[in-house]
Amino acid sequence: MTRAATRLRPLMYATRSPAHLPVLVGLLFGLAGLGSSSAAIALPALAEDLGVSTGVSAWAISLYVLMLAVMTALYGRLSDLVGQRLPLVAGVSLMALGALAGALSPDFGVLLAARLLQGAGAAAVPTLGVAIVSARFPGAGRGAALGTVAGMAAALSCLGPLAGGVVEGLLGWRAVVALPVLGLLVLPLLWRHVPTDGSGARLDLVGAVLVAGTAGGVVLLVQSPSTGPAVAVIGAVLAVAGIPAVSAWVRRRPHGFLPAEVIRNATVVRSALAAGAVPAVWFALLIAVPAVLVADGWEPWHVGVALLPSAATGLLAPRLAGPLLERVGATRALGLAATVSAVALLVSALGAAVTSATLLVAAVVAVTFAFGLGQPALTAAVGDAVDDDVRGVALGIATLFFLVGGGVGSAVVGGLGDVLGMAPSLALLTVLPVLGLVALWPQLRVSQSTEG
Repeated sequence: MTRAATRLRPLMYATRSPAHLPVLVGLLFGLAGLGSSSAAIALPALAEDLGVSTGVSAWAISLYVLMLAVMTALYGRLSDLVGQRLPLVAGVSLMALGALAGALSPDFGVLLAARLLQGAGAAAVPTLGVAIVSARFPGAGRGAALGTVAGMAAALSCLGPLAGGVVEGLLGWRAVVALPVLGLLVLPLLWRHVPTDGSGARLDLVGAVLVAGTAGGVVLLVQSPSTGPAVAVIGAVLAVAGIPAVSAWVRRRPHGFLPAEVIRNATVVRSALAAGAVPAVWFALLIAVPAVLVADGWEPWHVGVALLPSAATGLLAPRLAGPLLERVGATRALGLAATVSAVALLVSALGAAVTSATLLVAAVVAVTFAFGLGQPALTAAVGDAVDDDVRGVALGIATLFFLVGGGVGSAVVGGLGDVLGMAPSLALLTVLPVLGLVALWPQLRVSQSTEG
């Protein structure tokens, strides 16, 4: 292909892109999210059937989110290598296979293995989904398109508790775990709109393993109170040894899995750290709110009905996110999302302490708005800060930070909820959005001074 044709490709994609493409991507994103949001409501039944405690059953969420996180950058690199169609098909197929295997699991160990496989496949969706939309909608329309993706995803994820409660009541928890299989139905609708051209870049498997091990160590360490000191030791070793190992490998392979020009980009790192607080709060509340309300005597489907306002918020968020991004810019939008997440945590901690469904639902509504704003803001910030030839991997790395935050959030609730109580655990998690705002502060100052 000539250079002129290469330059024209983004324009061709934008011209041919249907208006419903962001809806389809958001639908697939939401089905991947159902892997956690619907499964969370079924944890009590799952735990009883497989003979584990509720705290231990939370590993089914944390390990899913962990694999979702650590595999995102790998799919980003694969998209640079071979284009986006093949990795997307492979990922969605793995997600469906893992969901089916989880539904048929004879014991909790097999279920965890299936959840790892499911998360490894589902990781293709957030990275490749936003990359597809970014390629097809360049320019001013990108923010609105990405907002539609995030809003549809958030709405479906918020409907997850209702779907999980209803399906669990009718068919049992195994049918709930199998719900992401529906993602296979979306692939044919996306097929001709997914780019197939890659750069032929080499895949750095060693770098991918080091990053996966380090991120996994952090999650294992945080959730270890629910499973004992052995898991804590493993997590500590992986995290402590992994950080210098990753740093040394980046110096040795500056164009590898973690390209030096991406991770040394202050905008990418600061934006990802700030944005990571949003899914941390989302996944924490995903486990905490049903746990608190079910313990208070609620039926699972009652919890799902109570969370319907958050699903409505997810649908409305795109209408606000696009114009808000254009008005205040990506950096300030990230700051707003992190601030709303911190407030939502404090409200949810109070709601858990006094068992107030109103406060808990209000907190979920707030963080749903933050999610609908934070995801497209992160994508816009990172996409504008790097060159086109590394945009795929940059989005993958940013999404890795974003979703590792989700793993930490669920791990805090799953690991510390039984030890400290749900309210103190939620309050403690407020540290994450505060640290995210601290990391983002230099960019906020630059943004303010530039506009001023």
